[in-house]
Amino acid sequence: MVIQISPTTTGAGAPGARTQGAPRPGRRAAVGASAPWNAAVVDGVRLIYDDEGQGPALVCLHAIGHGAGDFAGLRAALRARHRVIALDWPGHGSSDDDHEPPSAARYARLLAGFLDALGIGRAVVLGNSIGGAAAIRLAATHPDRVQALVLANPGGLDRGGGGAMNRAVTGAMARFFAAGARGARWYPRAFATYYRMVLTEPAAAAQRARIVAQGAEIAGVLRDAWRSFGTDEADIRPLAPAVRCPVLFAWAARDRINQLGRCRAAFARFPDARLETFRAGHAAFLEAPAAFEESLARFLARV
Repeated sequence: MVIQISPTTTGAGAPGARTQGAPRPGRRAAVGASAPWNAAVVDGVRLIYDDEGQGPALVCLHAIGHGAGDFAGLRAALRARHRVIALDWPGHGSSDDDHEPPSAARYARLLAGFLDALGIGRAVVLGNSIGGAAAIRLAATHPDRVQALVLANPGGLDRGGGGAMNRAVTGAMARFFAAGARGARWYPRAFATYYRMVLTEPAAAAQRARIVAQGAEIAGVLRDAWRSFGTDEADIRPLAPAVRCPVLFAWAARDRINQLGRCRAAFARFPDARLETFRAGHAAFLEAPAAFEESLARFLARV
């Protein structure tokens, strides 16, 4: 698929196809990029993003159901030394809805177009969950675009691959979010309970509350993403040997779905990878920010 980049008016700051504006209404906007945000149109989809700081580019990719706001603390910590960019995936934050279902493959294609839109030739890419899977795909297919990867509990590395257990789990999760999309009365409370298991640590409490508040708005995207997680295409372990750049796996060790033990075997397939673990449920940068930032600084000094 060819990514079409539609230029808009150019605002202050980094070059590229972009504009500035105020957030869209709705609770999901509170999870995403902060105002005044920037926008780039890629393949007909307006993607909203934060862009702050000076120096080498660090592009941050959030998990499904989250938003660019996950990286607000990291932007503040790194903006003196790095240009930190965090986008809202389609249907998240203030970005427009997509005309294709969400998947890591779709997001990897959008990511390539997004980097083109901003005029970024090469960057360190930090990806969480589906964002991590998209980052792996980009590094494997466009190695010249990725200086290094920081992977926070990326999808697609489970030893079960596209097997029966994976299909059962992803199918059950898709049905759960489908109920939310239909407006099931029990869903808001169940979604809040679920997110206490996803983001377990107090440091993430404020963003977790914002994610929970937009649960009904984001349920359809979550349903479609979990359907994609059960396909053979979602297994990206075969791509690992093609990722030649340095890789830091920053693993939230308390993750109950994307479990460390089930993904360890995949780490050895990456030619240049290291693993660090954190007391967190799914997003170490959000739940254990001080420890994560120390680990990231050591890694970035190397690359």
